[in-house]
Amino acid sequence: MICGGCGKDVPFLSSRLEYCLDCIREGREGVLDRARMVHLQGRRRFNLPGDIPRDPQGVECWHCGNNCSIPLGEVGFCGTKANIEERLIHLVGDKGRGKLQWYHDPLPTNCVAHWVCGGSSSAGYPQYSYAPEAEYGYKNLAVFYCSCTFHCLFCQNWRYMGVRTEEKELVDAGDLAAQAQEDSSCICFFGGDPSSQILHALAVSYEALRLAQGRILRICWETNGSISRSLLEQVIQLSLATGGTIKFDLKAWNGNLHKALCGVDNQATFSNFHYASHFISQRPQLPLLVASTLLIPGYVDAWEIGEIAGFIASCSPDIPYSLLAFHPQYLMDDLPPTPHWWAMECFQAAHNAGLKNVHLGNVHLLW
Repeated sequence: MICGGCGKDVPFLSSRLEYCLDCIREGREGVLDRARMVHLQGRRRFNLPGDIPRDPQGVECWHCGNNCSIPLGEVGFCGTKANIEERLIHLVGDKGRGKLQWYHDPLPTNCVAHWVCGGSSSAGYPQYSYAPEAEYGYKNLAVFYCSCTFHCLFCQNWRYMGVRTEEKELVDAGDLAAQAQEDSSCICFFGGDPSSQILHALAVSYEALRLAQGRILRICWETNGSISRSLLEQVIQLSLATGGTIKFDLKAWNGNLHKALCGVDNQATFSNFHYASHFISQRPQLPLLVASTLLIPGYVDAWEIGEIAGFIASCSPDIPYSLLAFHPQYLMDDLPPTPHWWAMECFQAAHNAGLKNVHLGNVHLLW
């Protein structure tokens, strides 16, 4: 396919973005404008703001790295908070009302960190796990938040944006916490992203642990890592104390590429990951921190993976890193799944960067 910027014939190109990886990384004129238009069109479909609100007279939201300044009568980028009468109001995501879907997932499960976590591997036994191997017979309370602080063109769960939850269907934190029954050994918050409804997720965690009365109940997260630092502190301490894992999705290293693919920059994510890495030595027998990256053909290549892996290794070479095969979804549905050779190049680049524990996930999608 022919790139709309440099005119090169490239093997994998998103027809919506129109520009190749090199043009995006280099910031060729028109690249980010084109990407912004794609994001605007995608978000308009779901009545979400096209850009991060930056109204100098707006109400500020500090819950994530977007740092929205929301105009009067409008909502923030994630759609969960609004400026009503010049006050920041949680439409959903406070302690009482979570816009989410939940279910019980039998262990062992296929979560991003399954090969190193307390529920599906040999790690953490006996302090944080009921079994020396996978916890057969136990289950995970999986909590999917239907909102996000990013807008990824390749989102694998994009249909959450179309969920129009009525007030009566919103889930109270206490009611959800009670679903972590005696055979539930972990709770995993994901989405979308829990960063967008973090107060609700924290309330669920504290209440579930109170009800658990000291039994094993790991608190785990799958996140883009954009949460504010003060709230990240609570996330870290909850997972550290309970044997849980925080799984950061590091989507791209190059700033232009991240902005083009996700609609926002990646500074908060990498800063938070580096901060969280300071705590991993406090629990070496069970990984606190795990990273993952989706291998999008044509866009997230071996160079991107090498740079991300080098950053992770600078935090600690022992941090597990999962490379996930891509399946065409949402606004990048015209790309193929990840080719086997593309994944192998990325896998080798991660090893070459100094990481000791690199994993390839979703291998059934490779071709």
